[in-house]
Amino acid sequence: MIGLLRSLFFNVAFFAWTTLLAVLYLPTLVLPRVAILRGIRFWVRGVFVLQGLIGQRIVVRGRARLPRAPYIVASKHQSAWDTLVFNLALDDPAFVVKRELLAIPLFGWELRRADMIAVDRAGGAAALRALVRRARAVAGQGRPIVIFPEGTRTRQGARAPYHPGIAALYGALGLSVIPVALNSGMMWPRRGFARRAGTIILEFLPAIPPGLEREVLLDRLREGIEGASSRLAEEATGARDKPVDNRAQLPAAPSAQIWDES
Repeated sequence: MIGLLRSLFFNVAFFAWTTLLAVLYLPTLVLPRVAILRGIRFWVRGVFVLQGLIGQRIVVRGRARLPRAPYIVASKHQSAWDTLVFNLALDDPAFVVKRELLAIPLFGWELRRADMIAVDRAGGAAALRALVRRARAVAGQGRPIVIFPEGTRTRQGARAPYHPGIAALYGALGLSVIPVALNSGMMWPRRGFARRAGTIILEFLPAIPPGLEREVLLDRLREGIEGASSRLAEEATGARDKPVDNRAQLPAAPSAQIWDES
């Protein structure tokens, strides 16, 4: 019963908060881009507060490993939460997103205004070339690029093929790739109503330098991300019987350290 009430509270509050801000942010569509960026961060902080209220703690590790931007972040993808956290953990990231998301009223308009990298997943080689062109322009602005190599959310413990987009960006841009492991699917599953108490951990792994062969890159990404994600899942499972500080770990800015753990 407690789990049902926790999930009900969170889902109702999350969608109410999101809808309210999506409407209030409409004027940002005609304001300088910095206005929508600040609005997105405020929205994410509000979601993190809601997570704290239902007993979800957030820990981010390894930000000291991040090089100077631009660079590419290649992240495991288990939950909608994964698309939120990088807005605070990084400075002005550009996400590689499905093109169809831009057509969603309110949300899509604001996503477009935030200047993300849209890709047509059914577009084949032409879509890859467009992805590289757009990513090169973003990198020229000094922004980090966030991509989910699996292309979709996977359930906790599952593995999906890594799509060619990450290899195309790596080979064309000559940037370091930062693998990211996480365990968000344990507390915020990719589908369904349940929201569970516990600690969501995201970890930036050591950078992969530019210049490697495609298969070497993909092997290192898979081994690093999948192995570390399994370790974080085991860590969360082992911590369930331990006392947890359920206060929201809410950074005031991307440089804040209060949610980092070495």
